[in-house]
Amino acid sequence: MERYKTKDIYEASALVAANLTIAGLEADSGFYWFVFESETACRKISNDYWSNTLTVKAREYADAIRTLKDRIFASK
Repeated sequence: MERYKTKDIYEASALVAANLTIAGLEADSGFYWFVFESETACRKISNDYWSNTLTVKAREYADAIRTLKDRIFASK
């Protein structure tokens, strides 16, 4: 199964808020890749995010941003 990677924390937060599970972080020259398991599901949600048609709960999105930031700083 192909994994989906993004370095955009806001896109990754949208994926998390849409109930996709993050598989991990990969460090790469001073930044991190957010890695997700299901490329197919991620591509659909990512396209919706970038076309501004994705609907998620605002508080879940904000919580996802905080959670991903915590994961980055915990791994440093």
